[in-house]
Amino acid sequence: MLKPIAKFIAALNGNVGKSQISAGVAWGVLLGLVPLSNFFGIVLFILSFFFTHNHRSKLFAMALIKLLSPLIAPWIDVLGWEILHIEELQPLFTTMYNMPFVPFTRFNNTLVAGGIVGGIVLWLPVFLIFMGFVPLYRNTLGPKIRESKIVKFIVKNPFISMIGKALTSD
Repeated sequence: MLKPIAKFIAALNGNVGKSQISAGVAWGVLLGLVPLSNFFGIVLFILSFFFTHNHRSKLFAMALIKLLSPLIAPWIDVLGWEILHIEELQPLFTTMYNMPFVPFTRFNNTLVAGGIVGGIVLWLPVFLIFMGFVPLYRNTLGPKIRESKIVKFIVKNPFISMIGKALTSD
């Protein structure tokens, strides 16, 4: 887990465009909310590679959401239940369930339905929030963090700097 964090911080401090980092985090939230063992999760993960974004920030955000999933899952489950019980969509769901391949996607699972809808709904707000956060970090927070006593201690400590070099080497 330390390597994705280090690579995400390197992207924040590096020459990566703020829109690429923001899009990566937004994709990571979407992929983190959808179960990856599902057809939709696999398709969305593969589809994400066809868009321009920072893949390290995507993997970091996805890992963070997956770690927080025990806290998020009840909300996603309720959202999925509400979506699957919309009366106007029942004929569509019945038709989809009777199609040859579609039931294997498990679209009628509350976590799958809630994760897809929740991820799609959150994509744009997360993107816009990080479009504002990246310049704030680069201009204000980053220099303050680099000048803090704890960071200076970490940089001076040979054991910790050796771990840092191991994390940053590919």
